[in-house]
Amino acid sequence: MRVLIVSDAWRPQVNGVVRTLATVAEELAGMGHAVEVIGPDRFRTLPLPTYPDIRLAVLPRRKLARLIETFAPDALHIATEGPLGAAARAWALRRGYAFTTSFHTKFPEYVQARIGLPPGLAYRFLRRFHGAGQGTMVATQSLHDDLAGRGFTHLKPWTRGVDLDLFRPEPREHFGARRPVFLYVGRVAIEKNIRAFLDLDLPGSKVVVGGGPQLATLKRDYPSVTFTGPRFGAQLARSYAGGDVFVFPSLTDTFGLVLLEALACGTPVAAFDVTGPRDILAGTAGRVGAVDADLRAACLRALEADRDACRAHAERYSWRACAEVFLSHLVPLGG
Repeated sequence: MRVLIVSDAWRPQVNGVVRTLATVAEELAGMGHAVEVIGPDRFRTLPLPTYPDIRLAVLPRRKLARLIETFAPDALHIATEGPLGAAARAWALRRGYAFTTSFHTKFPEYVQARIGLPPGLAYRFLRRFHGAGQGTMVATQSLHDDLAGRGFTHLKPWTRGVDLDLFRPEPREHFGARRPVFLYVGRVAIEKNIRAFLDLDLPGSKVVVGGGPQLATLKRDYPSVTFTGPRFGAQLARSYAGGDVFVFPSLTDTFGLVLLEALACGTPVAAFDVTGPRDILAGTAGRVGAVDADLRAACLRALEADRDACRAHAERYSWRACAEVFLSHLVPLGG
């Protein structure tokens, strides 16, 4: 099958959406499918207001149509709702072609966190955007329930995976910090709600691994916190393994690949009881971490988790299975 994925989130961006799409594309190629990802790197771009590290394609319709038609896909998947996603959607609708979409980010809450716009307006746009497709893939049951309650239809389950060879319990980073080490890994941006973690009264030390537009401000405001900047590959895996608790303060993520990466490294998770952590930790009875409306309480309970159980739980998630589910939800371009 010739599979085309169109995404406004793509390399050189570093985030969960990019990791998911890139890994699924690699798995599909390994299964013998021809896969193409069209991202902003092929277009003239402008920086996203308030977040210059993310660049959006400018007036992409004509060039995108040429790229799609040159590849001649059997199936089209639209991963995001930005300029490229909108242009791909318009291309398919004009020709009467079928396509699928996926819901990766709680964009309405993201916008609310940045500019204060009530989420209801954005959800109406997203419901219309995704409703034109033949199915919208969602990562968790709680996200499915939330979107269904907002009027979204044709929702399809699509979980995630983790690289179990890269992310392992050993070796561990020591950070030169007092134990226990409470660790955050990810983009350092306002929508990640990192201050909710850094403001907690916790024993030991706090470490933040990652870069982003809020990094300089947080380094200034929290001088006692260790900020390492971005880390990748084996160094990133050592960082995950070096934490005693991985703290995930986000209220807007739809899954949280970093949760699986931390668990694969044997590090228990503490998070708010929201979409993503709620689903990943469901049924574990506190053996791999804790979710709670009180993030401090979750952090302290997670200290009692079993690191071996964390690794075993992560081993349930396979990128090959993720790719196979994705493939099963695709529809022929001709409907």
